[in-house]
Amino acid sequence: MDEPFAGTVPAEPTSLIGRNGELADLTLLCRTTRLVTVVGVGGVGKTRVAQRAAARLSPAFSDGVRWVDLSPVRDGVLLAHAIGRSLQLVDQTARPQIEVLAEQLADKHMLLVLDTCEQFAGPCARLVEYLLRVAPRLHILATSRQPLDVKGEDILPITPLALPEPGWSDVSGLPESMALFVERATGDFTLTEQNAPLVAGLCRKLDGIPLAIELAAGWLAELTIEEIVARQDDRFGLLINGGDLPARHQTLRTAIGWSHELCTSEQRLLWARLSVFAGEFDISAVKYVCGDEHLPPARLPIVLGALVDRSLLLCRMDGGQMRFRLLDTVRQYGADWLAELGERTRLRTRHLDWYQVLAERGELQWFGAEQAEVFARIRREHANLSAALEFSLSTPDQLWAGLRLAANLWFYWVGCGHLAEGRHWLDRALEVVTEQVPERAKALWVNGYIAILQGDSAAAVPMLLACRMQAEKTGDQRALAYAVHRLGCAALIDDDHDAAIALFRQALGLYKALDELNSNVIMARVELAMALAFRGELATAVDVCTEVRRTCEEHGERWAMSYALYVLAFAAWTRGDLAEATALAKETLRINHAFHDLIGIVLPIELLALFRTAGDTEEHERAAVLQGAAQQIWRSVGPPLFGSAYFNAPHAECERRLRDRLGDRSYSMAIGSGSRLGLSEAVARALGGIAPGLDRNLA
Repeated sequence: MDEPFAGTVPAEPTSLIGRNGELADLTLLCRTTRLVTVVGVGGVGKTRVAQRAAARLSPAFSDGVRWVDLSPVRDGVLLAHAIGRSLQLVDQTARPQIEVLAEQLADKHMLLVLDTCEQFAGPCARLVEYLLRVAPRLHILATSRQPLDVKGEDILPITPLALPEPGWSDVSGLPESMALFVERATGDFTLTEQNAPLVAGLCRKLDGIPLAIELAAGWLAELTIEEIVARQDDRFGLLINGGDLPARHQTLRTAIGWSHELCTSEQRLLWARLSVFAGEFDISAVKYVCGDEHLPPARLPIVLGALVDRSLLLCRMDGGQMRFRLLDTVRQYGADWLAELGERTRLRTRHLDWYQVLAERGELQWFGAEQAEVFARIRREHANLSAALEFSLSTPDQLWAGLRLAANLWFYWVGCGHLAEGRHWLDRALEVVTEQVPERAKALWVNGYIAILQGDSAAAVPMLLACRMQAEKTGDQRALAYAVHRLGCAALIDDDHDAAIALFRQALGLYKALDELNSNVIMARVELAMALAFRGELATAVDVCTEVRRTCEEHGERWAMSYALYVLAFAAWTRGDLAEATALAKETLRINHAFHDLIGIVLPIELLALFRTAGDTEEHERAAVLQGAAQQIWRSVGPPLFGSAYFNAPHAECERRLRDRLGDRSYSMAIGSGSRLGLSEAVARALGGIAPGLDRNLA
């Protein structure tokens, strides 16, 4: 099954057995109570019950239901970012993400589901409390092994499935626990009057915990029910009443341990090694991270399949590729064994190395025909990249690797709408690596670039000056070129065009001497063209952008090219070619919407609003709606039009025309209407209808 839209309720992988009472209670509570926490031991089915209830509840909330899986999060600081990704909020400002969430959710009538809150119970509780306070129509459904302890919280315990009474023998009416065992049974197992007592006893032994029952049922292809019961009895008799864990927690852990013992040595070793992954992963990553002489890469697909067959590993299809994921309780068990084996640091380092290579390959391929594929691939690996960054930046001998990884991902932070998260990792990396190494110089210019795009020149310029100083001191011509280039960007948005042009030309000279050609170099040419156009040299700017377009088409580059199209669209408008101007602006918009680049979205929307002033009264109203939509998008970018009088010129001209033709009252009403549009609806309006492939939105 292909990956669903981020934030939608995940499809249920198997049928849900029982739970009618809990579902009825939960759907009622979620309608009437603003915070409901589903609590229960690991493996009891909290997520499954929440999934079914959330799917049922969607019609009850005018802004729908949004699902947030918190299990891959490794840093509590990034909880708000995880929620933002699930909501598909693309905010590129330097504002704290929690403020962005508050603003976006303030007027939403929505059910927000936060799955797996226990690993960051305290931060989750504070985040939930804040969101409920600032968003009065928001309802939250949380799943956790413990209550969040937030005022107004209603708690719904999820208990194990109903068990058969001692002496039970009626195979025509199965208790829920037995029905689940039969449903998940592998092989050619059939429940009979003869084996029913064994199944009943097994379900009682497993306390009716669904995951424990599914693990047992997964072995029926290799073991008889008699063998399963006998082996369970041996292990439970040894372990079940030892240790400090509550009984049901210990039951699940013992059941997982029983499955662990039944696995082959290869399967146990792979299970432990897979625990280093966060969220989903693919076979290529498994082969690199987990393969060696003990687990030959050629054997790994077979061993993975065995873990899937035993319900220890989940899998799904995504774009023709198999993706795998360990359940949290199973992953934690594997992580404990990995630590026992003394392999944790080695495997985490292998994991870091794999995602370092993935980022480096993505950086190289970003300039070329594979740009869209790079975006999709890196987005799929977001959780693992975050895990690699967390490990590297908290491990003394891997700090430089973390700095390099955060910097190499510039194309993802900048080109794919993750500026705030990129700034988080780069700030952290620059704080812990202070030596003047090439990796630090790169991180400085990347972070300075991000800060400029966030409208934070006060932070950007010192970082870029520090990069330039280090580059001049160490003779690092590449870092010098990038520092000079981004200082030109700072001058451009400050409307200092003479300085910007000089800096861009210096940077382009350095790039040429280095034989450097990539999306950054292309952007330097486009930004030079913008500065020339603002200085009145529009014909020269058009020549530059025409050459940029030709170069990009030769290499298959689209993201940087879109900014050249933006300049060419404005030039076509000034010479009176409305059709050409509109086509170019729409293509700019389509490209940047695909990459989630807000700046590349809002700039052509501003132009398209201006272009519509050439039409009739109905088009004037639509233009004002687009201006209102752009106004709202700028809130997620930074200062409107960067605070630049020159970038603002199309907006100002459009507003002047619309106020003159519509009047202040009608203009203000249309602006208000546009400001209520979600991002994708705004894009669709700008393109003249519902465009194929647009992401859903919160509106």
